[in-house]
Amino acid sequence: MKVIESLKIKEKVYIEKLENGLTIMLVPKETTNKKYVMWATHFGSIDNHFIMPETKEEVYVPDGVAHFLEHKMFEQPNGTNSLDTLMALGVDANAYTTNNHTAYLFETTEHFIEALNELMDYVQHPYFTDQNVEKEKGIIGQEIGMYDDDPGWQLYMNALDCLYKENAIKIDIAGTVESISKIDKDVLYKCYNTFYHPSNMVMVICGNFKPEEMLEEIKKRLIEKPKQGEIKRIYAMQENDIHKPYKETSMEVSMPLFMIGFKDSLEQENKVQKHIAIEILMNMFIGKSSPLYQKLYQEGILLAQPDLDYEFTNDYAHVLISGQSKNPQKIQEELLKEIQKQKEQFDEEHFERMKKKVYGDYVVEYNNISDIARILLSDYFKGINSFDYIEQFQTVTAEYTKQILQEVFDEKKCILSVVKTK
Repeated sequence: MKVIESLKIKEKVYIEKLENGLTIMLVPKETTNKKYVMWATHFGSIDNHFIMPETKEEVYVPDGVAHFLEHKMFEQPNGTNSLDTLMALGVDANAYTTNNHTAYLFETTEHFIEALNELMDYVQHPYFTDQNVEKEKGIIGQEIGMYDDDPGWQLYMNALDCLYKENAIKIDIAGTVESISKIDKDVLYKCYNTFYHPSNMVMVICGNFKPEEMLEEIKKRLIEKPKQGEIKRIYAMQENDIHKPYKETSMEVSMPLFMIGFKDSLEQENKVQKHIAIEILMNMFIGKSSPLYQKLYQEGILLAQPDLDYEFTNDYAHVLISGQSKNPQKIQEELLKEIQKQKEQFDEEHFERMKKKVYGDYVVEYNNISDIARILLSDYFKGINSFDYIEQFQTVTAEYTKQILQEVFDEKKCILSVVKTK
């Protein structure tokens, strides 16, 4: 197995790429008695237009298929549900779908082998029928209704609508009631056979085990599959400009919610350094110890530190700053003033303080086995070695960060999404 190591945080990841294309990442941790397993496919809500690897058929699938498929994977021909089976073992199990991947996971201190058997059985043996697919449409339809009534989700979807005109990231992960009505078992099998091939998947296991023994346990449970060519995914053309600067919705909230976004370019060089620089900048602008946050908090305009996020893949990239305020427009106005102030006179002393704070946040994430697994998985699908965030941290200088400040935080590419009170 290939080994990558971070001497700074004393962590090792053992990586094996099997002949069938499956990538396995193993992180032994002797300080815990738990094991955390994630098995994921590079198939998310944005993958609705692709070319089949073998037949070269161009395929369009309804919005929400990846999420629908995730729901159906647990159902077994004998009428049991694998999620229930895992829970009955005392295993904490779940699954989720994002824009670019679907993951199945469990965490346990006991019954690990039984849980691994169940996971590797249901992920490799889909069972779709006309009847169980139709039944699921009602269940997912209810879930879609819940998201429609969720102020935080509507805030986020409206922000994406402001940032992008055509990008598939605007597709709701669960789809719509109309789009899922077009899903049948043939669509599910077509997507499963394309995207759930081992060459499109990764398994991450973190916890107390010996890497060589764990690798053998995985190998002997894998079903042989013929090799598959690369899946050609078709996405909308890149858009440089934002779609619209502002969008609001009225919902039952005690205080308005806001999300300020900045659209970033899809520049693929120095992804790690750029991400670090953006996190430092966001904390400088409006993090808990920033002068702007202290001012807005004392004036009662901000009641808590906003959430600070940078989301990116090869097909989209944006900064999101979100929270609650009785005056969202004032938050945006003051934030843009602070950004302009930093562009004119960069506070290097504040930069150094925030740099230490962000580094500390990164290190703390490696204390938890579930965080480690999720970081490795998410970064894998972005083509990133997670340890690079630790190893390359000191390469992010004040000069480089000033450059990112000029490039990313452009007022012309700034949007504001608001959920106001009814």
